Amino acid sequence: MPHFVYIMAARPGGALYIGRSTNLRDRVAAHRAGLSVHTARHGIHTLVWFEEHAEFESSLSRERRLKRWRRAWKDQLITEFNPNWQDMIHAIP
Repeated sequence: MPHFVYIMAARPGGALYIGRSTNLRDRVAAHRAGLSVHTARHGIHTLVWFEEHAEFESSLSRERRLKRWRRAWKDQLITEFNPNWQDMIHAIP
């Protein structure tokens, strides 16, 4: 079963949310439906970055590392993967 680490954004340079899930499509839908307090409060609805991991431990480790990164590093990671910060829901395997 794949594990995904992902970043959602309100807008370029706006509020971010970093998370992980085994069912990324459903998790993004839950964020968009307002089921996450943080994403609902800050208007975070756009999936801007994600990566797939084969194992739980590697996804957990990556999520924890990303959450400790400086904001500029997170922005650079997103921009390299998705230069226009477009919604990437269509790219989920």
